[in-house]
Amino acid sequence: MPHLTGIVCPLLTPFNDDGSIARDLWVAHARKVLDDGAHYLSPFGTTGEALSVSLAERMAALEWLIEAGIPANRLMPGTGLPALAETAVLTAHAVQAGAAAAMVLPSFFYVQAGDDGQFRYFSELVDRVGDERLRIILYNIPQNSGVAVSPALTARLSAAFPQTVVAYKDSSGNWENTVAVMEAAPDVAMFPGSEAFLTQGLAAGAAGCISATVNIAAALGSWRAAAAWGGEAVRGADAAMREFRRAVREGGLTGGMKALLAATSGDRRWLNLRAPHLDATLAQGEALWRRLAQIATSEAQ
Repeated sequence: MPHLTGIVCPLLTPFNDDGSIARDLWVAHARKVLDDGAHYLSPFGTTGEALSVSLAERMAALEWLIEAGIPANRLMPGTGLPALAETAVLTAHAVQAGAAAAMVLPSFFYVQAGDDGQFRYFSELVDRVGDERLRIILYNIPQNSGVAVSPALTARLSAAFPQTVVAYKDSSGNWENTVAVMEAAPDVAMFPGSEAFLTQGLAAGAAGCISATVNIAAALGSWRAAAAWGGEAVRGADAAMREFRRAVREGGLTGGMKALLAATSGDRRWLNLRAPHLDATLAQGEALWRRLAQIATSEAQ
C-alpha cells in the first residue's frame, strides 16, 4: 500500500455566472497547482465549497479532471456528508475512479452521537463500499462540522481497519490535538491543515499538510517540505508562511483566494461563490495581492 505523503491542495471550485462549475477553469487550475509542485489534489473539501455542490456535480467534476489527463492516483476527493448513503455513493465513485484516497468528514449535525456513533458510521461506510482499494483520510474540522474526530476514535478506527483508515487531516488549528492523534494512532499518516504547522509537524512525524492556501502557494509549500525533510533550517520561511496564511485568512480565505485569482488572471468567473457564501470582489483580490506582495518584499530583504 502506498504511503501518503506530501503537500495536498483542497482545490477551489470555479463557477460560471449561471452557477454551474466552470469546467475549463477547473481543469486549468488543477493542472497549474500540480505544475507548481503540489503532490495531490483534494477536490470538494471545505475550500471547494463541497457542501454547496450536489452529488452528481461532484462526481462529474472528478471525472472531468481524469478525462483531462490528471492521474486519478493524485486525487483525494472529499466525500463526507451526514447521510451515510450519500457518503457511500461519493466514496465508492472515488474508489472506482482510481483515487488515491477519500477525505471523509464525520457524520456532522448529530453532535450527540459521540465516538460510538461515529465509529458505526465509518464502519458501515467501509462495509457499504466493500472495496479493498478504499483508503480513508479522516477529516477533522470541528469548528465547522461541530463534531471532532477524537484521538480515541482515530485509534479505534485504525485498529479495526488498518489498511483502510490510513490518514488524518487536522484542520482544528490545535497543535495539541495533532500530537494527541499521532500518539494515539501512530500508523495513521498525519496531515496538519495549514502550512503554518508543516515543518513542526514533519519534525514530529507528520506526513505533510493539506492546506487551502496551496491553491496560490503550491510551489512554496513544496519547497518548504523538501527543505524540512532534508534537514535544512527553515525558521525564516516558517515565519513568512504563517504571515502569508494569516493574510489569506483575514482576506476571506476561499473568497479571498478566488478574488486574488480573478484579479491576477483577469477571469471574473473566479469571483463567483455559491450560496450561502457571498460573491468575492475584485477590490478584495487586489487588497490581498498588495498585502502578499508586501510580505514577499519583507521576506526578500
